[in-house]
Amino acid sequence: MTIVVGVDGGGTRTRAIIVDGERELGRGEYAGAVATTHDPAPVADAVAGAVRRAARRAKVTLPVEAMWAGLAGAGSPTARDAVSAALSERGLAACVVVGTDVEAAFQDAFGVGPGVLVIAGTGSIVWARSRSGRVHRVGGWGRHLGDEGSGYALGMAALRRVTRAADGREPPTELREVLLAALGLGAVEGLVAWVDTASKAAVAALAPLVIGTADGGDAGAQELVADAVTAVRSQVRAALDALAEPGADARGLDVVLWGGLLAGGGPLRARVEGALAEAGISVRARDLDPPMGAARLALAALAG
Repeated sequence: MTIVVGVDGGGTRTRAIIVDGERELGRGEYAGAVATTHDPAPVADAVAGAVRRAARRAKVTLPVEAMWAGLAGAGSPTARDAVSAALSERGLAACVVVGTDVEAAFQDAFGVGPGVLVIAGTGSIVWARSRSGRVHRVGGWGRHLGDEGSGYALGMAALRRVTRAADGREPPTELREVLLAALGLGAVEGLVAWVDTASKAAVAALAPLVIGTADGGDAGAQELVADAVTAVRSQVRAALDALAEPGADARGLDVVLWGGLLAGGGPLRARVEGALAEAGISVRARDLDPPMGAARLALAALAG
């Protein structure tokens, strides 16, 4: 038997699947973590926790032959190397390969074929491959430089809207009461200390509250949600424009939506689908299984 493990990890959760070829043996889930160069231990611990749970359910003894871990934050070679070294120390697999969570999801969505994967969850990114095999990325620059249209960006925008309204620089908004109640705070001033220590995932968790407030008719929340949808649409259009080739319309590529805000009944999905439809871009309905995509990449790594 060729037993491998595939991992999909982000800021919210880390998931692992153990397979024998294409046959699923067991799955495990653990807390989320983001890969970093300076401190790879937390993400390595999260991966190890998910893999060990999967191994127990699969009745498999570790290490397995190979592991492919798709992790948020592992876009740079230095981050991948740091996390790979930390994972190798944990005895999970004989062969360890670290990539991004986007690559794992894209593999499950399109394999080695063309397509456009649009992700908006804790962070955001568009990953696209043309019919000729050319790959182009839009976004994915992280919370300080990008992540437009993501849960984190929407959460931060809402917090800023509340503080500006408290100053009188913006009209009053129901977001004030909604967010303060959700965070257990009695005054806007408490947001300063809260956001100073909040994780990216904690800020992103505010996004559904913002969308719900917009659905309730609050003008300030509606403006923020509209800005998020516009940001996602502009990323998709930029990716398609970059992949345009003579004699081939990149807008005909399959587009799949993923991430906490877009997958399935995600709170932004209908709005983003509508915005893309207005631009002449249709969305293919599909539920993805990124851990299985990572497992297929692990099998491919073994095959050489």
